[in-house]
Amino acid sequence: MTRVLILNGPNLGRLGVREPDVYGALSFDDLRERATAWAGESGLDAEVRQTDDEAEIVRWLHEAVDAGAHVVLNPAAFTHYSYSLRDAAAQVTRAGLLLVEVHISNPMAREEFRHTSVVGPVATGTVAGFGFDSYRLALAAIAGRLAADKPATA
Repeated sequence: MTRVLILNGPNLGRLGVREPDVYGALSFDDLRERATAWAGESGLDAEVRQTDDEAEIVRWLHEAVDAGAHVVLNPAAFTHYSYSLRDAAAQVTRAGLLLVEVHISNPMAREEFRHTSVVGPVATGTVAGFGFDSYRLALAAIAGRLAADKPATA
């Protein structure tokens, strides 16, 4: 199975508690359970992680490059200013791997400072505003792209 790291940035470990009107009532454990199941349904082997530490998420992106793993990345607050995260994300796509930026809410419908993503320009694509389904859509996009890139067998 193709490996995918589903990486989540700061405060996402507080899902279900933090601003449920924005992020919903489900917990991070609920996200982990659903994302792992969606990945399996798409023929992907996913590992879901969360950190509030910028250096750790950068290390995880380096790990993805070294392991040849595709990435679903919710950079959370790091989206708007973390150039170290942006540079690490760029290494993923430059290595020929897929990196889909995801957001539970739609940053463009929120405060103006959230309208800028330093990660988006180096990502393969972005899915935002569909709640936890943003992750499902990102995994489906990765699976679809990988299937389309496979050579036909006789």
